[in-house]
Amino acid sequence: MSDVDAGGGDRLALAVLTQYRMATTEQMHRVIAPGVRIEQTRRRLAKLRDEGLIDRITLPRAGRMRVWFPTAYGVQIASEWPELRGRRPPKTVSDPTAVRLRVGHTLTVTETALVFLEDVCHRGELCRPLDWIPEVYHPIGGGEAVIPDALMYYRRGHEGGAGAMLRAFVEVDRATMGPERLAAKLTAYARLHRYLPTPPGRRHRPAIGQEPAPEE
Repeated sequence: MSDVDAGGGDRLALAVLTQYRMATTEQMHRVIAPGVRIEQTRRRLAKLRDEGLIDRITLPRAGRMRVWFPTAYGVQIASEWPELRGRRPPKTVSDPTAVRLRVGHTLTVTETALVFLEDVCHRGELCRPLDWIPEVYHPIGGGEAVIPDALMYYRRGHEGGAGAMLRAFVEVDRATMGPERLAAKLTAYARLHRYLPTPPGRRHRPAIGQEPAPEE
């Protein structure tokens, strides 16, 4: 097993890349170590790459911007950690071609996460990097589901004082979604708001005014 710094930056860097799917060098610096020089973040990412935990692609039309993503080995290690248990990303997260094809949308979602995280820090409230979870599956019945671009956990109020825990669904549209798809997504969120999962072994009870299902 690689010598990952279990106490700090190496572990956080791998966890963030595994959960966020991908990020640029500058984005990683803003998430894991905004208070130090960016050269330290570059060295950390290079070290994790040498250990086979992460890899990168270079975007030739964006000033040769480097985009980092976890390898299958890195995902395997990070997915065993308590903070990421049950959040294993799709297998294509480690495929360079899949990364290249999704880079526009996913980097925009990552940038959205950074805006929230930096604003929380400015306000003195609480939302840690791993409180931003992309593409969480939420069933709405009938075999359908809502999968937002991200689920965010956020604590309003100053740490140590009175506050409220909030949960937000985040959707990022780069003007690529047509009005019909947008309307369908809003309808799906309304269904999620009303959805009451049926406990295992118990028949679904009809809502008020709804006829019960006929016996087989």
